[in-house]
Parts: sequence; C-alpha cells; structure tokens
Amino acid sequence: MSYFDGIAPIAYEGPETANERAFRHYDPDEMVMGKRLEDHLRFAVAWWHSFAWPGGDPFGGPTFERPWFGDTMDHARAKADAAFDLFAILGQPFFCFHDADIRPEGASFAESTRNLEEIVDYIGVKMESAKTKLLWGTANLFTHRRFMAGAATNPDPDVFAYSAATVKTCMDATLKLGGANYVLWGGREGYETLLNTDLGRERQQAGRFLQMVVEYKHKIGFQGTILVEPKPQEPSKHQYDYDVATVYGFLKEFGLEGEVKMNVEQGHAILAGHSFEHELSLAAALGILGSIDMNRNDYQSGWDTDQFPNSVPEVALAYYEILKMGGFTTGGTNFDAKLRRQSLDPEDLVAAHVGGMDVCAAGLKAAAAMLEDGTLEALREARYAGWDSEDARALLKNATLQDCYDCVIERPINPEPRSGRQERLEYLVNRFI
Repeated sequence: MSYFDGIAPIAYEGPETANERAFRHYDPDEMVMGKRLEDHLRFAVAWWHSFAWPGGDPFGGPTFERPWFGDTMDHARAKADAAFDLFAILGQPFFCFHDADIRPEGASFAESTRNLEEIVDYIGVKMESAKTKLLWGTANLFTHRRFMAGAATNPDPDVFAYSAATVKTCMDATLKLGGANYVLWGGREGYETLLNTDLGRERQQAGRFLQMVVEYKHKIGFQGTILVEPKPQEPSKHQYDYDVATVYGFLKEFGLEGEVKMNVEQGHAILAGHSFEHELSLAAALGILGSIDMNRNDYQSGWDTDQFPNSVPEVALAYYEILKMGGFTTGGTNFDAKLRRQSLDPEDLVAAHVGGMDVCAAGLKAAAAMLEDGTLEALREARYAGWDSEDARALLKNATLQDCYDCVIERPINPEPRSGRQERLEYLVNRFI
C-alpha cells in the first residue's frame, strides 16, 4: 500500500479551477520564450525535508509519524518507495539528496558506505521506470556530533579525512545515479567563538578541501557542475560561505572560480541581509550562478524557516535574473522547503509542492513577459548609455586621476543628477504580476 493512496497524479486545469489537487499555472508543456515550462523550471524534491525531516524545531520534538522512519535498510527502501510515489504524483523531473537522507547510519564508516551503495542501487532501479532524475547529490557533514566543530574546517585532521572520504562516496553515488550537479553546503564551517578559532588555518583547510573535490570530479569523469551553497550565521555566528560575494572571493583565492558555481537559496539570501534577486544577479554577473534552492523565511522570525514559496512577485524577480542570464543549464529549482509541524497528512506534502510549483510557474511567466516586453531593460540601458561613447570607454580603461582632473577643468564638466525612476520601475513590474 502506498503512503499516498487515493491521491491521483496532479494535472494542469488552468487558472480558473477550484480543484486543490490540480495545477493552476504550471503546465509542463507550455512554451515560454521558446522552451517548455518544465525545462525552464527543472523542479526537484528535496529528499531531506520531504522524507527525512521528523517535524521538530528548536522548541519541540518530532510531530510527524511516517511509516519509513527507522534505522534499517528496510526503512530506507520504504522511504525510497514513498519518494518515487510522490515524484509520480507531481510529475517531478528531479530530486536531490544527502547521503544521511537515503541510508541509515552504520556502526562504522565502512558500514555506512555499504548502506549507501545498497540504497543507491535500489534507487537506480526505481529510476529506470520513472521520469525523475537526480538534480544533485551532497553529503551531510553537519548533523552528526562528529561535525560539531566543522568538517573541512575542523581542528581535528581525522574529522577532515572522514569528511573528505564521505564526500568521495557521495560523489560516487551522484555519478552512478547520473546527477547533473554535486553540492557542498558548509553548515558547520565557521565558529561559535573566536577565542578557540584560527581563522587563517581553517580558511586554508576549507580551500584545500574544495580543491580536492574538484580534483576528484575530474578523476572520475563527472561531467556535472560542482556547486557551493552560501549559508550565513546559522548555526555558527561566522561562516566562510556567508554569501555570493564572500564565496566568490574564496573561489578566487584558491583558483577555483572557473570550476565551481553557486547554488543560491532564498532563505539564506535573507539571512545574509540581501534579497534573493540580489544574490542571483550578483552570481550571474560573476558567471557563477548554477542552481537555486527555492523556499522562503517567515519575515517575523530571525531564522531559516524553510517554508514553501507563496509570493509570486518575489519569485518573479528571482526568475527574471535567471532568464536574463539565459536560464538554467545543469541547475534547476530545488524545493529546499518543509511542511509546518502541524501539517501532518500525506495530502499536505502533495499540496505544498503543488502550491510551490504553481507560484514558481506564475513567477517565471511574469518574468518572461517582462523580458519580452523589454521596457525594463531599455530603461536600464538608457541609464548607462553615457558609458557607451568612445571617450567614456577610454576613461574606464586608460584614464588616470590627473586625466580626469584635466578633463573636468578643460571641458568644463558640471554634472547634474538624473532621476533613478525607482517608483516608476516598481509599478512597471507590478503590471506583469
């Protein structure tokens, strides 16, 4: 018996439908800017939140009771069965996983690895008869107590080695399942107090760790993209992967800017004091935007609540930046989002994804309409048009401070400010939402 018995595959019924078990905006075959909507969005289910999370929070224990919760391989296989049932109901093209999500922890590293290899084989067989593929895999290097002081940045070299060995097994698993990307998320790579931390030493450790990942990618012939996911202030007060700008500086320092891209999460962008679209725009400008985790925070809370997206305007601005750069290649839209602790039923898990997929579809279509209209980009180009002249290009490329001084005196130059038109632009965006 399936955990989702009685829930039929979700179909597209259009904006006017009142059916809660239907898509209103997400028609996977709808053509938008010359591409199917499914191929634009590349949706993925997060195995950890949807199937491994028990419903606890910092102030309360688990609230979910799932038939696959347990520490045996039988439980792991039952979890995989439920996952692929959900993928079929949603028509989901991708999923993502950590090693700890799909296999039980063994009594030793060797046993954990055997468990991983066995469940990867089981998932691989299920993938043969399903449309769902692997968007990315990753290693959980933060939950177990051995990682309480970090993984790559741990003061104990044995933990560094254990972490690297774990990543190897997860990269092998990702390759075997045909994953399009491999993600590194450094949730514990930081400090709680500077009093016991050597920042220089830990930074070098983290840099070498990432170099080892890239080296192994080439050794095994993995053709996917290596992604780093910025994550600020939670749970550590300082982290080496705080935001896109911080990570880019890190990549440059260790010669990895041509090898590694970003998996940018909405909730993490907010924790870093940015907007989601800011982080996406910066990553795209730097040539390192690879994939996204789509969720949202509760803006009345000061922590990462990982809720499903529900704001079309926010999502539209995010996809506008993605479409501007040409859309995803190996990346996609992973729902790194979890149910609320009171949402206990199987249909809640389905409804959460259906709602999130509809919000994203509506947002992407609004973003595409803005781009095709062209007004926003025309106004942006007009604002910087002065830099397109030959003299302005020469100023930026060759001029000295003395050259600028001479120019201002001789011409003379007395610039007047010009309106940035912010309110007009904001209302322009609202025409498409």
